[in-house]
Amino acid sequence: MPNLFLLCEYATLNGGEQSMLCTLAGVEAAGFRPTIVAPQEGPLAEVLHRREIELLPFDSRDPQGEHVPQAQSREGLAAVLRRRRPDLLHANSLSMGRLSGPVAAELQLPSIAHLRDIIRLSNQAVADLNCHTRLLTVSKATRDFYAACGLAAAKTHVLYNGVDLKHFRPRPKTGYLHRELGLPPEAQLIGTIGQLSLRKGQDVLARAATRLAETLSNVHYLIVGERYSQKDESHCFEAALRAAAEGALAGRFHLLGYRDDVAELLGELALLVHPARQEPLSRVLLESAAAGVVVIATDVGGTREIFPPESASARLVPADNPNALAAAIAELMGDEELRSRLGVAARRRAEAAFDARRRTAQLVRYYRELT
Repeated sequence: MPNLFLLCEYATLNGGEQSMLCTLAGVEAAGFRPTIVAPQEGPLAEVLHRREIELLPFDSRDPQGEHVPQAQSREGLAAVLRRRRPDLLHANSLSMGRLSGPVAAELQLPSIAHLRDIIRLSNQAVADLNCHTRLLTVSKATRDFYAACGLAAAKTHVLYNGVDLKHFRPRPKTGYLHRELGLPPEAQLIGTIGQLSLRKGQDVLARAATRLAETLSNVHYLIVGERYSQKDESHCFEAALRAAAEGALAGRFHLLGYRDDVAELLGELALLVHPARQEPLSRVLLESAAAGVVVIATDVGGTREIFPPESASARLVPADNPNALAAAIAELMGDEELRSRLGVAARRRAEAAFDARRRTAQLVRYYRELT
């Protein structure tokens, strides 16, 4: 049974970690023994413990959350890999891919780097990534971006994230969020889900919602997610969102923080809005589509690959444009029949292209080619 090491940067359960976890049962069933190399404490470690999946402690950050010097991190990773010598290393993020590329090459260890972000890279970062045996990107948009930066095209393959279509499915509304938040039954809920950050664009939704405050007076906005960055600009970003919750939208703009009930929460929404300024391939958009939730998303990165125009399965709007977003929200909130059609089409799209079982089978084929 080949030993597979999955190298994770974060202790959290964000999109990259959730996408990795979604594949593990299928990977094990295919005959691989997965071990996760990751920080030893946090939500990810707790899930691994419950699922009885081995965790090898490794952290590229110090206890204060600062990055350990790269050379030191590489020495620590090399020690782990020499001690256990896996048959294959899979770095689950761009950062871990860059860190591990030269290490895997030096140890002559077959390796994969999974690129789940779209960010500018230095020439050295590209060279580090090109040390891997294979490179995976979560969308064609991501692949094309990095190919233009010098990533080795012959090594680079697109592997869409998958979603559990049984867990994320259309559900009847129960009103549990209304009861939790003390809202009247007739209130309509619009949600956005993701890390609180400039890239995710929750501020654009706040501006669009403010424009609609009088015309959609029965709508409440749910902001699901936490801020992880400790940069001053990130603190200011969160503070601005909280100020919006106390202004024209007072009592109707709810910052809910991290939630572990996303599958159920989606079923309570009239709309899922994803106002990101950049997005390689949003996991929450896949989950929303699988749940049959109507989506308004910005037309950036790989989002058009999730919702191609011919599928008529979502509304795409320009990024950083609160007027366009407000117009789309007003249109859909005023047309229940249209929302119903879009929700059915979204579920159909998820079934056709993003079933986790098929995506995992594709990943397993890559694993087998390298072991």
